[in-house]
Amino acid sequence: MKKIIPFVVLLLLSASCVSTKSTLKNVDDNAPALTLTKENTFVITAYSKDKKYGYDQDYPINIFYRNTVNETINQERFLNALTGPKGEKITYTKLESCCPFPTKKTDLGAGFLDVYELKWDGQKKPIKLYLNIYEKGILMVPVGLSLKKN
Repeated sequence: MKKIIPFVVLLLLSASCVSTKSTLKNVDDNAPALTLTKENTFVITAYSKDKKYGYDQDYPINIFYRNTVNETINQERFLNALTGPKGEKITYTKLESCCPFPTKKTDLGAGFLDVYELKWDGQKKPIKLYLNIYEKGILMVPVGLSLKKN
């Protein structure tokens, strides 16, 4: 009995880390399928007007990966399509996975957002973007960034 009580407490604490209601605001299961350019980046035609898109954990960039074997390839396809505001080449680094949320698209019933830091020459301060590989959404260029010219 002494061994069961700590296990139950641990189970309850870990279950409380993920809310049963998602706080994600921009999930769209009806978003069109993602297409690729010859350079193996996503075709993106829309620019977000929402300053929270990608910059706020409740408004992540949803780049569903379930149609690929590699869970990071869609993140690369998205980030490699972007440039700085004046066409500058960007570099990016994955900082962490954070912000658990409930989803029916994993066996565990929860997903995590990946946080990427973007840098380019002449930039005053690196930016952070939140990317979500578990849900679908309309892909857009976040405010303050541009698209690579093909």
